Amino acid sequence: MLTYILSFLPLSDQKEASLVSRAWYHAAQNALRETNVRYKIPVSSASLPGIKSLGLRGISCIGLTNLDGSPTSHQVLQSVAYHLGPHLQSLCLGGGSPTEASFVALILGCPALRSLDLSGCNSLFISGMLLAQPETAQRVQQALSGLRELNLAGLQNLADLSFNRLSSCAPDLERLSLAYCHLTFELGPARGSSVPQDSSRSQFSFHNLLQFVKERASRLHALDLSGTGLLPEALQALGQVAGLQLQELSLHSCRDLSTEAVAAFCHQQPGLTFLDLSGCSELTDGALLAVSRGLQHLQHLNVRKLQRLTDAGCTALGGLWELQSLDMAECCLVSGRELALALSSVHGTPPPLTSLSLAYCSSLKDASLFSLIPVLGPSLRVLDLSSCVALTNRTLQAICTYLTQLSVLRLAWCKELQDWGLLGLREPSEEPVQGSQPHQELEHQASGPKDPSSQPQGPSLLMLQALQELDLTACSKLTDTSLAKVLQFPQLRQLSLSLLPALTNKGLVAVARGCPSLERLALSHCSLLSDEGWAQAAHSWPRLQHLNLSSCCQLTEQTLDTIGRACKQIQMLDVAMCSGISMAAVRRFQAQLPQVTCIHSRFVGGADLTLTL
Repeated sequence: MLTYILSFLPLSDQKEASLVSRAWYHAAQNALRETNVRYKIPVSSASLPGIKSLGLRGISCIGLTNLDGSPTSHQVLQSVAYHLGPHLQSLCLGGGSPTEASFVALILGCPALRSLDLSGCNSLFISGMLLAQPETAQRVQQALSGLRELNLAGLQNLADLSFNRLSSCAPDLERLSLAYCHLTFELGPARGSSVPQDSSRSQFSFHNLLQFVKERASRLHALDLSGTGLLPEALQALGQVAGLQLQELSLHSCRDLSTEAVAAFCHQQPGLTFLDLSGCSELTDGALLAVSRGLQHLQHLNVRKLQRLTDAGCTALGGLWELQSLDMAECCLVSGRELALALSSVHGTPPPLTSLSLAYCSSLKDASLFSLIPVLGPSLRVLDLSSCVALTNRTLQAICTYLTQLSVLRLAWCKELQDWGLLGLREPSEEPVQGSQPHQELEHQASGPKDPSSQPQGPSLLMLQALQELDLTACSKLTDTSLAKVLQFPQLRQLSLSLLPALTNKGLVAVARGCPSLERLALSHCSLLSDEGWAQAAHSWPRLQHLNLSSCCQLTEQTLDTIGRACKQIQMLDVAMCSGISMAAVRRFQAQLPQVTCIHSRFVGGADLTLTL
């Protein structure tokens, strides 16, 4: 029963609950195991006892960091294979540099793998001899017989032969990522030679990939070819593969793709539920029209940074009845007017959108968002309006009225937001003569009159009690007057108040008391914060893991001492350009908490010297 109850809690709360008693500890471990949490294991001799402990608990999903060809790495891989291997289902070696021999030994000890991430592991493919021995390849194939997902992103040394050897060991692959691998494009076999003779030892050809897709068409459901320079004719060739029924396709930054090629693919693969076309800079409104007509069951669409996209293309979105997430960030010609009309026209009810990003859409204005926000519906959980610089308090109050179930709200660089908007108060009636008057008026309104009905008030930020992430970076007109009163979110995990020049110790202490569950906090360039404020605030944040205090020029090593005592779970601390904090103080802090990564920089001889410790 405890396991069932704890399974509803966020990960950090489950960790805290595990400290209550031995029974709660075991219940929390069961809950963590059931949610497929990935455990990150740094490759060092100090991790060996932890690996054994994870093995006893039956952990099935891990990632290894700092992996190289050293004897220590070899020892850690042996420990993983022995203690975790029999029940390991997901293994991430991304960015590591294991030797071929240690990699093979690890895989042979993991017969239950379903997901393998080798992104950036170029060391395995430099020689071109990985799995070249038939006996070794046969044993690896037996170990990987259940593999369903393979990530080979960012492999600069991947070639036809090495890909064929590895992929042949996983006959039941359903998901494959080749993002940012270097593909060469010759769609037909050279000189009429057979496919095995065409397989290159030094290049990874699209012809070879196409042959793989044809052989695995009945099983392959997800493909990531982002950043591969995919050509229009290559995309059309993929779409024409007999028996292929893709559900997910990522083509991020394939800048040569044409609208016509995307339209043809949508017609050929109507079962897509996930499509990423972000950064495909040649695409126009016609691509969105084709997506709407051809992909009736699309649930996730990313068209970020399509600079030719206009409001005319947004009209097509009304045909996507099942759409759950939409990313149109950096589509600078989109004003939002047609988007609101399209979403409201879906059978009279909006699609079940849970996530919407319109960040950096500089044409967005309050008027269009007044029409858009009410039709987004109660299902929306994530809204990103970062750098929509023309938005004002009116938009914020509309959000607080209609989108009360939001868990993520990003308003960075919305510089027109003011205290009265966050507080839900009426706008000050006239321009003040003296600088202190607006502050005094807001203080009076915020404190509340004796007769509440005499002061009409709108919805404040406090309406969004489900918030877990809030970004108010560079909303430079905000002050303690609003922040101290509305930042009261018990569930908030991530908060950015960077570049708020008016934030003082008073506001910091109030935020600490109102948001005790913070794990990530950014306060860079808040020049009024001092050691005194941190002395009062730090004890309220025992769960803090990532903290950015860069360019807080009043802070000294006293704040480091305070954080070291109060925030035992800290993992990353950025004190770059904090002139009052010396390198020696940072080193002492790290000696006290060796798990912390510290970023520190100072101007030395006119140059900015940055060190990561």
